[in-house]
Amino acid sequence: MNKKYEAVIGLEVHAQLLTDTKIFCGCSTKFGNEPNTNVCPICLGHPGVLPVLNKKVVEFALLMGVATTSKINTTSIFARKNYFYPDLPKGYQISQYEKPICEFGTVEIEKKDGTKKNIGITRIHMEEDAGKSIHDRGETTSIDVNRCGVPLLEIVSEPDMRSAEEAYLYLAKIKQLVQYLEICDGNMEEGSLRCDANISVRPIGQKEFGTKAEIKNMNSFKNVERAINYEIKRQIELIEDGGKVIQQTLLWDADANEAHPMRSKEEAHDYRYFPDPDLVPVEINVEWFDELKAKVPELPDAKRERFISAFHLPVYDAEVLTQSKELANYFEQVANVTNDYKAASNWVMVEVLKVLNEQKINIETFAVTPQNLGGLINLIQQGTISGKIAKDVFAEMLETKQTAEAIVKEKNLVQISDTSEIEKVIQLIFDANENQVKEFLDGKEKVFGFFVGQTMKATKGKANPQVVNELLKKKFESLKQ
Repeated sequence: MNKKYEAVIGLEVHAQLLTDTKIFCGCSTKFGNEPNTNVCPICLGHPGVLPVLNKKVVEFALLMGVATTSKINTTSIFARKNYFYPDLPKGYQISQYEKPICEFGTVEIEKKDGTKKNIGITRIHMEEDAGKSIHDRGETTSIDVNRCGVPLLEIVSEPDMRSAEEAYLYLAKIKQLVQYLEICDGNMEEGSLRCDANISVRPIGQKEFGTKAEIKNMNSFKNVERAINYEIKRQIELIEDGGKVIQQTLLWDADANEAHPMRSKEEAHDYRYFPDPDLVPVEINVEWFDELKAKVPELPDAKRERFISAFHLPVYDAEVLTQSKELANYFEQVANVTNDYKAASNWVMVEVLKVLNEQKINIETFAVTPQNLGGLINLIQQGTISGKIAKDVFAEMLETKQTAEAIVKEKNLVQISDTSEIEKVIQLIFDANENQVKEFLDGKEKVFGFFVGQTMKATKGKANPQVVNELLKKKFESLKQ
């Protein structure tokens, strides 16, 4: 970015809540059903119908408020946000405006250089989703209103971010929180987590904000980062060329890697907000709220710190292992079986995550149970098998779902630690490779690795590598005398 300017970025994140039914009616929220089947007169806005608030939506909003240390408003009000769009049958959206359920929260992010920063949250409010316009079916646009009335939390940040990296990290933290709380699955591709970015630039040192533009239609973390960088560059170039940034809404085109104007940016008064006459204020009972607070699970930052202190893991390991609640739980279950916590961390971060990424599966459907992985690590720790053999055993565990102990016994893979047996093998290798022996004795110490490899090969990888190294050193020392 041009060093004369700084970006000012705020994000509006919409999280689709994991309720079985919609926010104001009993229709299903299930994704992927046939278009226009999850509907009723209430979510279609037919005259005379009365919405009834889903209590679970309030519960999820409060959990997010607690997780972001937000102020909880014991009284909040629903409002009608009026605008016309083809996939909004009522002509208005029920949302919250002047009195949202949560305000003034904060989220901490940590950048690549290790610096931490608090990003303020202006408000968290409940609202209903609109439907979906489908434009890829020939010359006509189709409307699917299944999503109308699906409950959302809108999480609005303060304009505290100054780079695409910070925005990416903030969004990742929001996703992590809603997944830990189990209130949203965080799937951007399916639209259950959506993000709009408000971006402006200003000369370094200027206190006043520049004119902002809003970018929509960013359906992945990568696209959020790319779109923000694009818009920062566009605004700076426009200003440098003597132009003016206009307040507008832009749509991100991921294929073209550019944003296109959609409409002029609306102000709050354009929506003609007013309290919804069909919904009473939401009053939060203190006793119920206290019960809810007790349901808040251990959150990512606290879990990461505990992994560092309880399992003596490096910060990096703890960060990776706590990225998802399910992966963290898997690691903890492995750690309940073995006390070699660093080995457990390495196996989960390298071998387990490799399989998950290759097979595009999640940890819940992973073939090797944490108990079985812990058993494999114990066999290495006890010297029963070598690390190399363990990789082969792990591959077999993926295929058969057997325990490591069963596989080692069935295939006779127990590590050879008997020094007399290994010494016999080494002697045979020395006899067959006199030239290499002479090279080592003449000072070519790299040849040592050749003898290690030959010994391991001769024992089919079953020789204890540590014992092999010690016996080889001893053998060469005797030849030097």
